[in-house]
Amino acid sequence: MKAPDLANVEAAAVRSWRGAVEPLRAASERAHLTFTTCDLGQAKDRAAVFAELDRKLHLPEHFGHNWDALADVLEDRDWLGKSGRVIVLAGVATYRKDHPNDWSTLEDILAEAVEFWKELHVPFWVFTT
Repeated sequence: MKAPDLANVEAAAVRSWRGAVEPLRAASERAHLTFTTCDLGQAKDRAAVFAELDRKLHLPEHFGHNWDALADVLEDRDWLGKSGRVIVLAGVATYRKDHPNDWSTLEDILAEAVEFWKELHVPFWVFTT
């Protein structure tokens, strides 16, 4: 699968991705964006999702491991830094199936973060595998 132009802020979104993540990593490097993969394949509950996101995204110390806190930190200018970000959420199928309400909440929060950063002309992409 060919990666989109990740420097294109207006195209940024939460998208499904099939295949290897290496094209996304390479496109992130070309666009000078921070690239992170979070593995949700073993997440059995939202606490595990928060722990994985916190660990891999290096969220601020004040992150409170709840939905409101996640929404807040994903729109934190100090956390994001000066460049944009590409996040790959790997292994989401089981969590999506077993926790549809939590998954919907997470997708909404991520989509809101994408829109927040678009307004500031900063690329923020999320890919689910």
